[in-house]
Amino acid sequence: MNNKKTIYGIIFILICLVGIGYAAIVSNLTITGTAKIKTNSFDVHFENITVTNGSVEINTGVGDSAPVIEPTNRTRIDYSVTLEEPGDFYEFTVKVVNGGTIDAMVNTVTSMMNNAVINNNLPNYLEYKVVYIDEIPIEPNHELNATQVETYKVKVGYRTDINPGDLPTTPSTLNFSFSANYVQKDSNAITRPVLTFADGSWSQIASAIRSGYTDFLNVGDEKNVPVTGRGTYKVRVANTNTTSECLDSDYSQTACGVVFEFVDVIENHRMNKYDNNANTNGDGNRGGWEYSDMRAYLNNGIYLPNDETNKIDYTSFGLLSKLPEALQNVITPTRVVSGRGSKDTGNFITTDKLYLLSTVEVWGTPQNDTVDTTKTRQLDYYKNLGVTTSDYGVAIKKNISNNSIVWWLRSARSSHNGIFNYVSSNGNGSNNYAVYTYGVSPAFRIG
Repeated sequence: MNNKKTIYGIIFILICLVGIGYAAIVSNLTITGTAKIKTNSFDVHFENITVTNGSVEINTGVGDSAPVIEPTNRTRIDYSVTLEEPGDFYEFTVKVVNGGTIDAMVNTVTSMMNNAVINNNLPNYLEYKVVYIDEIPIEPNHELNATQVETYKVKVGYRTDINPGDLPTTPSTLNFSFSANYVQKDSNAITRPVLTFADGSWSQIASAIRSGYTDFLNVGDEKNVPVTGRGTYKVRVANTNTTSECLDSDYSQTACGVVFEFVDVIENHRMNKYDNNANTNGDGNRGGWEYSDMRAYLNNGIYLPNDETNKIDYTSFGLLSKLPEALQNVITPTRVVSGRGSKDTGNFITTDKLYLLSTVEVWGTPQNDTVDTTKTRQLDYYKNLGVTTSDYGVAIKKNISNNSIVWWLRSARSSHNGIFNYVSSNGNGSNNYAVYTYGVSPAFRIG
């Protein structure tokens, strides 16, 4: 009996010790636990308004006011502007900044005119839009993560494609505002699409370029372009850089800013109809590019080399008219400086939508061409690939049958009265009489 009591006592003591130990363990786990709350912030706001070149002037005398960011929450902009005639516009860009630590996404963007929400009731004589800088529409749920910055573009314009009955009857100052509402990012958030050269419309591409945004363009990028009656051809980004000389009145803009060129030859055409004694403009290389049959053909012009009886009217079927209308509408008239032949005394300066390249613009140095590096520059595409007069293979262009082919340049050969320069089928420079029919591969600018 005593032994049983002793055993029970030992068991009781062990149970007490285990309980105390367990309690000690639980106690230790509890007192060593910690919790921290990290400081977060939600801060999406506008910064840095920049007015686009070409916008109408703000005239405070008639009630106009420049865009101002509302100071309290910094997500609304107010401005007033007067548009006097078709073609007038006012455009600016603004940064939308996520300066907080919480990822966000677009909820709504609201635009108002004269205290009413802008919708389908916008007057017919106006165009209005708020988009990203690259012309992509702003849609709900586009994400704006912490520290991320996007750029909005806001434009109001007086349309040019309007009927007389849609014109306003009285002048007025228009009061605008727009605001962006962002909320915390959730599972509905999406990454916004971006503009690309290959897939963007010509209207989007042109609008982005004219707003000063060219980040989506890479030299060498290509895009398909249908040419009526010829098939589909590729156009490439041939240049994106510019230099201070481009502002000079006697400097060619043909390699300034954003330049596009056809990758290959579209068709064949002569440079001039005549090749006699170069006594009149359009005969041989007399009159250079300015009076050439080729220039008239490219730009839907009239070729009039000698007199009215020799007139060739390309106004309805020149190459420009064969391009998509959307592209025709955005091509910029460009100052073109072209070399002279032996019977002329000065370089030629014209304004063209479509033009051929010069010797400098392909090889970087003039080839019997009076337009040298003081009047134009090598296109970025050829410069980046190291094209020179001794390493010229990249200058090769092909026809629709994929055969290398000769293609004309706009440069009259300075030592002769009947010859223009061209790029040979191996990419080297050469020349021949203006009456010969060679490849046509024009360039153009948007900007």
